[in-house]
Amino acid sequence: MTAVPPGGTAPMPALPEPLVARLEALLCDADGNLFPSEEPAFVASADVTNRLLADLGVDRRFSPEELRLATTGMNFRTTSRRLAAEAGHPEVDVEPWVVEEKRAVTAHLGATLTPHPETSDALTALSAYLRLAAVSSSALTRLAACFTATGLDELIPPAVRFSAEDSLPVPTSKPDPAVYLHACKQLGIAPEAGLAVEDSVPGALSAVRAGCPTVGNLLFVPEAERAARGAALFDAGVLTVVDSWRQLADLLLPVLTRRAAGDLISTGGVE
Repeated sequence: MTAVPPGGTAPMPALPEPLVARLEALLCDADGNLFPSEEPAFVASADVTNRLLADLGVDRRFSPEELRLATTGMNFRTTSRRLAAEAGHPEVDVEPWVVEEKRAVTAHLGATLTPHPETSDALTALSAYLRLAAVSSSALTRLAACFTATGLDELIPPAVRFSAEDSLPVPTSKPDPAVYLHACKQLGIAPEAGLAVEDSVPGALSAVRAGCPTVGNLLFVPEAERAARGAALFDAGVLTVVDSWRQLADLLLPVLTRRAAGDLISTGGVE
């Protein structure tokens, strides 16, 4: 296992070359990983959550930050069911609240997110060698707003976005591995050929349980939480942790470019 460098906030990255050489796809968690959507999303989500609690007759209220820390990696359906059960109302139909939260968060993210050029550049470089896909607990409508606002529509179009909320026969949420297994099946790859990139522990557990080699990404994790998050991601089974998509590209591209050159030579493509 890779160790945390003395005084460092993230483990020094390393990936086995044979593992990289057999990769076919890059399976990207979306929220908090491809774009910094979690903090603004929780602003809108906390408002809906607090209205749900009021409707249940519960005095408890969440700030956006409290809700983020309590539910990162879970979708709103899972959160609302848990809150209803804790309030003594497990029979409550939370679906109208799921719809309202989806509407509110989607509108807020579409208005607040902007492109992150370093991430776009790294993903563009990796897309020359690996198929890119998004594997998320979020609804497809929310993902659509985020991808458009951040300029990632062309790199990861709707056909290769997989949602635990919308893409499965029965909606679920990470850490259930179902959405990763579904994504690999739809892409026509074995799980070990898809490198998952996750920022949260539930997401990492989902990918690892599906059999995907997994990397943790701290790019949009608040600075004060990075050391603890990196350690928790290792405990969840990630192979290494990076600080950015650029750092991940720097790890993968030397092997991927050598692999591509070898393929060209073996097929007579190089004179």
